[in-house]
Amino acid sequence: MAATTAAYDRKQRRAGPPRRRLGGPGPLFVAPFLILFLLLFLAPLGYAAYLSLFQQRLIGGTVFVGLDNYVTALKDPLLLHGVGRVALFFVIQVPLMLLLALVFALALDSGLLRLARVIRLGIFVPYAVPSVVAALMWGYLYGPDFGPFAQLSRELDIPAPHFLSEGWMLGSLANIVTWEFVGYNMIILYAALRTVPQDLYEAAAMDGAGAWRIAWSIKLPALRPALLLTLLFSVIGSFQLFNEPNLLMKIAPEVISSSYTANLYAYSLAFTGNQLNYAATVSFLLGLVIVIASYVVLLTANRRRAA
Repeated sequence: MAATTAAYDRKQRRAGPPRRRLGGPGPLFVAPFLILFLLLFLAPLGYAAYLSLFQQRLIGGTVFVGLDNYVTALKDPLLLHGVGRVALFFVIQVPLMLLLALVFALALDSGLLRLARVIRLGIFVPYAVPSVVAALMWGYLYGPDFGPFAQLSRELDIPAPHFLSEGWMLGSLANIVTWEFVGYNMIILYAALRTVPQDLYEAAAMDGAGAWRIAWSIKLPALRPALLLTLLFSVIGSFQLFNEPNLLMKIAPEVISSSYTANLYAYSLAFTGNQLNYAATVSFLLGLVIVIASYVVLLTANRRRAA
């Protein structure tokens, strides 16, 4: 019996590890995602790149111009000002939004709040409101003639705040976006905090660490991946800012133009100016800006982690 077992073991060693069968159900599970990814992402992206290489002219029709549209776009002051405006919006709005989301997540995770579930739901509810509805609601609140702030100012006989003026507009947009997405980011950070083992908290408490020390030394380091994720989402969302300025443009057309943001500019080119080729170029360049900004964020975060 022992000799038979030894011979079988030698045979198995010579044969090597068992080979895995190719195929199986794996590709069937991946196929729906790959098909949708191809149809809804790669195909439109490729079509936009194709359109950006052409130009429609009054004489000659649609002609191939190569990279001429990109050269024009890189010198377009309307596009450059729009990208610069959303970059400033990102610098102002995103840190404030993520700081509020972090504070709320830490407060909910501390277990010291009463009615924590109700508070968590109340903070998250604005994210469930569509951005179009949120912009319309805040547009009414900002209204210089009919808004509640204007009415209260008239009752108190004081100057009404000019939320829709040129100097206040970017802050007003930042307020709307912050109101919408603080709850979304808070949920991501709160979920990351719930994955931290309780043993770490108990060990820190036994060593004499207080609530502030635990939050600084345990919770914040554990939140770094989640904070990076929310920051990347914020980069993408900020440079794609569209709904809020597009709706507020109806009540403040002298402040918000059709090129107020890069995304709004591309939309106006395509559906108002009927410049589909140039709009595709602007959209493609905007996507490139988002990729570069996201890469810079990732690179900076990795360098800090390595240091």
